[in-house]
Amino acid sequence: MEKIPMTIGGHAKLEQELKHRTSVERPRIIQAISEARAHGDLSENAEYHAAKEQQSHNEGRINELEDKLSRAEIIDVSKLSGDKIKFGATVTLIDEDTEEEKTYQIVGDAEADVKEGRVSISSPISRALIGKEVGDSVEVAAPGGAHSYEITEVRFV
Repeated sequence: MEKIPMTIGGHAKLEQELKHRTSVERPRIIQAISEARAHGDLSENAEYHAAKEQQSHNEGRINELEDKLSRAEIIDVSKLSGDKIKFGATVTLIDEDTEEEKTYQIVGDAEADVKEGRVSISSPISRALIGKEVGDSVEVAAPGGAHSYEITEVRFV
């Protein structure tokens, strides 16, 4: 079974979602199914079918979360150090074309969120950055075209 790398924060977030889905969403959906069943004929009962679909979606997500959590390899980023970029590193880059500064943390697939500056270890930018250090330039082949970045800072927080 393949391990899934994730930060302590990413693991906690998945556990929180799992707890919410099992202790809040599951009982709410069961109640909705029960109420819809009380309306009678199930073959044309839209509320019943919608609730069953919600249940299916929720149970599928619960199974997915349980699988990810069981295979999690939790990495404490605060204990990492060094000059080379690796999982957990927070990297500051300068776009060599636009001079725009960007900061990303390299995290596991399950916790990636580009809007919050967390990019997946399997993303093109992460693959280009792994093993590099401050002062290096990297070429990233992204869906929107190739970009060149200069690495200005690597830290582990």
